Amino acid sequence: MIEILDLNHVALAVSDVPRSIDFYENVIGLKRKPRPAFDFDGAWFALGETRELHLLEGLVTPVHEHPRGDHFAIEVANFESCHRHLEEKGAAIVNLNLRPDGARQIFIEDPDRHVVEFCYLPPELR
Repeated sequence: MIEILDLNHVALAVSDVPRSIDFYENVIGLKRKPRPAFDFDGAWFALGETRELHLLEGLVTPVHEHPRGDHFAIEVANFESCHRHLEEKGAAIVNLNLRPDGARQIFIEDPDRHVVEFCYLPPELR
C-alpha cells in the first residue's frame, strides 16, 4: 500500500512562460518560489502553505473545449472580494456558480485556457 501524505503540486504546460508568470502573479496574486535550474523554462508558485503550482514551457495546442475543463481550485476567504478583484484585473470569467451545498464558485481561464476555480466554502462545509 502507498502511504499518501498530501498533494504536492499541480503542473501546467504553457505556451508563453513570461505571459503566464504575469497572469499568475498579477491577476491571481500567487507568490513565486525558487525553482531548480532545469533544462527547460518554467516557474513555481506557492498555493497555500505547502502546495505549489508549476508552470512548464511546452503547450502548443488548446487545452480543452468544455467551459469548466480540467481545472484546479483555490479556496478563498471572501467570495465577493475575489470576484471584484478578478473583474478589476480583466480575468476571463467563464462561469459563476452556486453549488447545491452552498459553496460559491468562479471559473476563469488563464492565457492558455487552463481553467482555475476559486471557491468559497461556508463554515459548515469546512
